[in-house]
Amino acid sequence: MPSLELIDIRKAFGATPVLDGVSLAMEAKEFIAFLGPSGSGKSTLLRIIAGLETADSGEVRLEGERIDTLPPGRRGVAMVFQHYALYPHMSVRENMAFGLRNAKVPADEIARRVEQAAKVLEIEHQLDRKPAQMSGGQRQRVAIGRAIVKQPKLFLLDEPLSNLDAALRMRTRIELAQLRQRVDAAVIMVTHDQAEAMTLADRMVVMNERRIQQVGAPMDVYRRPANAFVARFVGSPAMTLAPATLVGDGDYARVRLGDGSEVATRVPRAGLPEGPLELGLRPEHVRVGDGDNATVDLVERLGERTLVYARLADGRAITAEDNGDSRVRIGDKVGLVIDGAAAHLFGPDGAGYHAEEPRA
Repeated sequence: MPSLELIDIRKAFGATPVLDGVSLAMEAKEFIAFLGPSGSGKSTLLRIIAGLETADSGEVRLEGERIDTLPPGRRGVAMVFQHYALYPHMSVRENMAFGLRNAKVPADEIARRVEQAAKVLEIEHQLDRKPAQMSGGQRQRVAIGRAIVKQPKLFLLDEPLSNLDAALRMRTRIELAQLRQRVDAAVIMVTHDQAEAMTLADRMVVMNERRIQQVGAPMDVYRRPANAFVARFVGSPAMTLAPATLVGDGDYARVRLGDGSEVATRVPRAGLPEGPLELGLRPEHVRVGDGDNATVDLVERLGERTLVYARLADGRAITAEDNGDSRVRIGDKVGLVIDGAAAHLFGPDGAGYHAEEPRA
């Protein structure tokens, strides 16, 4: 039985639709990331699961029980907010115990749960501090601890790392990855940061324009994006998409780009739609080589590799990779070597068509 089921969830604020028929099934102890741009509906969906918003139609089920008709406190979920929402006049211990006291949990059970959660989060020595005496990362741990003590069936994390600086964000990401191994519950995290989603999630739910665009394991989504939006959104730098025309014959598509160059793909020709296509290329599948078919606009040196942002003869932007010790400079003419076997094609409606999977 799925841990969580969302069935045809719809929501509008006045005349503005926010969610349009969202359905999803989540397994027990699974970690799912809702990933998408601002306005895609991901936070509203999280709040509907938590009971902080009401869906216009549809159902939310947790372990087979319908919960969207229940008040938030009886749903078996716990939410960690982006801004911590800690009481500044209370100690860490009091903040973590607050919800349990309101629920009339016995004092000895409250103490046991708080001590246990503090141990899991490695904040036992900070239980008597006030939030103002703690760093942002420590306050985030307290917010997570307040959720843990409720012993929920499902954790909901609303952009839990967005208020942290880069170094602390990385450390807290590692802590979250370790924590999920010690907590016996499913987790949903809302984020616009694909690195968080790719690192932490068992599956990503990519959202845009009120709908789910694709659900899958992070690397499956990266390697085989369902449509042009997912291709652009997942991956940094974004996938290059260039208008392309189908040419020639054969079992696999061969396309011509705007500068006249041709790329032989491993995308089966059968099944491709009529009409204009776009060729999709990840930076790692375009290498700097000999020749002069592109002009360099920007060079980004990342240590182990160099990203080269260039333009083809027709003005089309394209991102390529070079070695870490690349000598390429802005304004240089370079040759770009495209790995056609790794290329993607996208139809007029944005749907993705990919190279055949290698046979085992």
